Amino acid sequence: MSYVLTVSPDFPPSHISGWYIFNTWLQQACDIPIHLEICSYFEDQHKAINEDSIDLIYANPFDASILVREKNFKAIVIGQGTSDEAVVVSAKDKGIDSIEALSAGTRIAKSANDDINLMGMMLIEPANLSAENTQTITVNSFPLVAKQLLQNNADIGFFLDSAYDELSNLVKLDLQELIRSKINIIQHVFLAGPRLAEHHDKIKEALITMNESEKGRKVLQSLGIIAWENQDHEDTEFMIDLMDTLVIS
Repeated sequence: MSYVLTVSPDFPPSHISGWYIFNTWLQQACDIPIHLEICSYFEDQHKAINEDSIDLIYANPFDASILVREKNFKAIVIGQGTSDEAVVVSAKDKGIDSIEALSAGTRIAKSANDDINLMGMMLIEPANLSAENTQTITVNSFPLVAKQLLQNNADIGFFLDSAYDELSNLVKLDLQELIRSKINIIQHVFLAGPRLAEHHDKIKEALITMNESEKGRKVLQSLGIIAWENQDHEDTEFMIDLMDTLVIS
């Protein structure tokens, strides 16, 4: 039986090859047959989650809450020193230089990354903006969010911080960062599903010690991760509770 690994579609495109290398490394380290399925869009990933066709996933916090509480996935590890932060960005020629300069009717470009969208809406609350008095344009990727801004189809855009930082300098030349969240405790989580229950401990041990070998460190570098560290169930539940609070607010 071959198990399926996938990755949240919000990772930088430059890391695609790294995840294939990681998948090969993980199979060898754990002696488990694993097939990597890269979903281009969140709707494809959510379909796979609903159909119970995923066994391992590096998930964003919003999807992690569904997987842990509804699909019985277990948190294995997190990236050391990583966190997911939202960045609110505008085009430089829009004359918007602060959140307070925004007003009702603001057009927002966003991806289908729900945790970033929640944090983005929280960041624009000082301008008295909400879902009720703004317009939204949803696209399939963060580069397309940037395109909406540059084509004047939106006034501001919501980005995952790592995705915004990875945009080319040429693109960022015409964009400006208005505000960046500093929550620090919301982050992607590597999860394992119930079909892999007997292998959870072996996978955790392999990942936590991954940076102890030169080969492992090189694979981690290709993912933009320093090392993996243990993620307790309580820490995962706390993060999920925080996400639920953002939804309610």
